[in-house]
Amino acid sequence: MNILVDELPTKVLVGGIECKIETDFRACLRIILAFEDDELTDYEKQMILLANLYRKLPADVEGAVRMGLKFLDGGVEPSEEAELKERMYAFNKDAGLIFAAFKQTHGIDLDTDKIHWWKFIALFMDLGSDTAFCNLIGLRKRMSDGTATKEERRLADELGDDVVKIPQKDLRTPEEKAREDEFMRLVKGGGR
Repeated sequence: MNILVDELPTKVLVGGIECKIETDFRACLRIILAFEDDELTDYEKQMILLANLYRKLPADVEGAVRMGLKFLDGGVEPSEEAELKERMYAFNKDAGLIFAAFKQTHGIDLDTDKIHWWKFIALFMDLGSDTAFCNLIGLRKRMSDGTATKEERRLADELGDDVVKIPQKDLRTPEEKAREDEFMRLVKGGGR
């Protein structure tokens, strides 16, 4: 599919059946925000995906989730070998800056305009380097890779962790988490 010449999808094929989907960026962002929420279970996240994306729930729920994720990824099948990179932004944490960057760069008022998710992502990837959002992303990258200048490190300290740091997804297994919790209990003097 080529976003320049093809019509953007409004349906996905689930189990051989075309299913209408909600394509507006707001519905898709609600799903992304759920997937960023570590307090939700995988099951809850999938239910939020299904409730926000599908107008009518397909019979093949597993296929609907898989096709929903593919739609959210711009039509690309997620790769199992996909490298997990450190996150430099979070739609929840950076919402105000993203909103302003869309207005500044593209003249789009996200409060009133309806935008197909794939258009939103294309525009998001082209937010202007002179926006506060992109400047913050640059600062986060330089802080993360250790290339920040002394002035940038001072600015990051002034802004504070609430602004500069993005929580990273915890990829440990439940067993690893339990072992670490037990270790920390012992270190803090909990004994046995």
